[in-house]
Amino acid sequence: MKFKFLTVFILIFFFVFSAHKQELRALDFGLVIEQNADYAAQDIKFAEPGLEYSGVVIPRVSGFLGANGEFYISAAFNYSMEALKEFNFFTAPDLLRTEAVMRFGANELSIGRMYYRDPMGIIAEGLFDGAQLSYDTREGTFSIGCWYTGLQYKTRAAIYMTENEYKSYHNKLDYSSFTDSYFAPKRLLSHLGWQRPSAGGIFDINLAIIEQLDISGSGLHSRYITAKTAVQLKQIILTVGGCLELIDNRGDVSAAFAGNAGITWILPTRNEQHILMRGIYSSGTDTDNSISAFLPLTTIPQGDLLNAKLSGLSALSFNYLARFGKTFASDLSAQYFIRSDTQSYSGYPLIGEKDSEGMLLGAEFYLRFIWSVSTGIQINFGAGAFLPSLGNAAPDADMLIRAHLKAVISIF
Repeated sequence: MKFKFLTVFILIFFFVFSAHKQELRALDFGLVIEQNADYAAQDIKFAEPGLEYSGVVIPRVSGFLGANGEFYISAAFNYSMEALKEFNFFTAPDLLRTEAVMRFGANELSIGRMYYRDPMGIIAEGLFDGAQLSYDTREGTFSIGCWYTGLQYKTRAAIYMTENEYKSYHNKLDYSSFTDSYFAPKRLLSHLGWQRPSAGGIFDINLAIIEQLDISGSGLHSRYITAKTAVQLKQIILTVGGCLELIDNRGDVSAAFAGNAGITWILPTRNEQHILMRGIYSSGTDTDNSISAFLPLTTIPQGDLLNAKLSGLSALSFNYLARFGKTFASDLSAQYFIRSDTQSYSGYPLIGEKDSEGMLLGAEFYLRFIWSVSTGIQINFGAGAFLPSLGNAAPDADMLIRAHLKAVISIF
């Protein structure tokens, strides 16, 4: 059934192209090849030591739709090989950004599989299937959109709001049962927003009401009211944002909260250098259950090694970014993670015992180097460690050490 929906979606998408009076012109083809190698030297109960190799090949084509539109089509062929106890090779196809954009005066209409990110970057981020209409005015940009999640590849979508969805996400793709093991959960995402850049010439404002509706039968719905502002004072940028979430779990309604704040200092040096300090908070479950753990639609990983879900979790972070000439850059980060309560499972599997009274998870340190070899070749290398011994939630758990090497080749 989902293949029928996907076929209809693609036909509608290309009908938008053919319905335009002018012919497609100036087609632009490209290819991106990404290679990754990860090595974990220690385990923390859920990841055995070993090497994992993965890659993705992404062909793309883009062009114009007359004088007022454009389109972009891309796909991916994912593959990976784990060298733990034995070699396991795995492949998966994936449709990436496939979008048509039309402009009518101050209006812009996007339809297809497009990128969406909420104003705070903590609720929903990634590719979604649907449409978005935006309208530019002197008072800012108003936008409205609606998307469906059930046609995406589940690993890329990273949507698991319930325990059953979490289990499905971690079950590998089975080609003998493709439709049951490939697709993400069936949910609807809608957005109503207003963005005002440089309001008064001093700060940016970004407001949005976001709603997700479950249409698979789990009965878990949620609504998010978000606000974010950024103020730039010469070489200092201040950002602050907040979110109120209303969760409807089969008629049981509760509230949750999240917020973040950060300060970026652009150093007055010849080479580009930034210092970023940031704090992020998400509510946990209150003792009387009047407040729930914050529950985002997509799991946006927190930390380079921890990769935790922002649910009942808070963090303080420090980043130093530096660019050396036109080809080299580095990023040094340190993050400390704190549980918002002792009940919520905050996406950190080393705490198998949920009755741990410790609130402090520990600290993560990560160093990344980026080398732009040429216009079409980039090499990234990163390594770091997570130290549970610096917290009291699971102080006896093993330290996690991981290294990552990535090469990206772009053929335009």
